Amino acid sequence: MTAPDIAGALPDIDTLKNLCRSMAMAEVILNPDGECVHSYSARWSETEQAASMRNGSGDEYDIVFAPEGAYIRGFDHESPLSPYRHEDVPQPWPGVLDSVPEVFRRHVAEPAFMDENGCPVVTVCLWRETNAPSWQAGRITFPAPHEDPDGSSWLFELLLDPTPEAFRSFAEDYYEVPVDIEALRQVYELRPLERTLVAALNPEASVPEVVAAARTMGYPLADDLLSDAS
Repeated sequence: MTAPDIAGALPDIDTLKNLCRSMAMAEVILNPDGECVHSYSARWSETEQAASMRNGSGDEYDIVFAPEGAYIRGFDHESPLSPYRHEDVPQPWPGVLDSVPEVFRRHVAEPAFMDENGCPVVTVCLWRETNAPSWQAGRITFPAPHEDPDGSSWLFELLLDPTPEAFRSFAEDYYEVPVDIEALRQVYELRPLERTLVAALNPEASVPEVVAAARTMGYPLADDLLSDAS
């Protein structure tokens, strides 16, 4: 699969936003004291929220949720579309960013999504305006033969399979801990976070740290945790 295929498979903006928030919340409960692969900020800017993935091996994505819609950029460091395929003058692969509409151009030039020399760190890009019927990607001639040339298929694996079971497989493999599927289903449903739910996922989790993370993400809190945090 490539970006154009992914564009037809991703959920709508609101569903994707809720999915990203749930994934980040579940992960911070499972690993409250360490770096998480997935994160979410409800206050990325005054008007925007953002979800991120960093796998620790140089691969990443960011999704900016803005009033105008949503913008996605991903980077697979082993992709043949890497800007660093030309060591002398790094530059994005033709077509990846060329068709990004003006309303999202500021994200193309976002310093957090560029390297120290001002080159966009990107192998895959998608966008969707608020009232658009689907996600969009650029017109790209992909190198062949390659099953996943831009990295989109595996970078967005948990977004394309938006189920608690898929996340459990990821978390149990990555953190090597058992994950309570019923508790995880509640997080995926954005049920207000309560002490028993936190304990079901990780009895050793620091409740104050989990509450602080939930507030950063805009994840709902139940009354028992709200009283603890007040």
